[in-house]
Amino acid sequence: MKYSRQRESIKNFLISRCDHPTAETIYENIRLENPNISLGTVYRNLSLLSDIGEIQKISPGTGPDRFDGNTAPHYHLFCKECGGVFDLMMDNIDHINTIAGAAFSGTVEGHVTHFYGLCPDCKKNKKKA
Repeated sequence: MKYSRQRESIKNFLISRCDHPTAETIYENIRLENPNISLGTVYRNLSLLSDIGEIQKISPGTGPDRFDGNTAPHYHLFCKECGGVFDLMMDNIDHINTIAGAAFSGTVEGHVTHFYGLCPDCKKNKKKA
């Protein structure tokens, strides 16, 4: 794959963040250092980086996709109130693959697990109301 300064800029931006930004947020920030970049270029590079495993694409089910520069296995919580995506610091639950495969005649090779709830700020605000 040919080197791209724009792709490198997008990847570095994501690595520096832990808030799982949307493509539009990435575009607005990357544009500050590279005013000629287009939103289409950001989307194409995010897709490519995700396809080759250099970033994670997170699809919360509602709202826009989010992106994560941390490719190590970890889990996310989707806040039902604000729509934020948060890393969960927890023990690995890969043993769920064995449990899922116990009654399946095929082979379970992996899983995607999402957690839903309230982020700390939304939980605090809900208590105030």
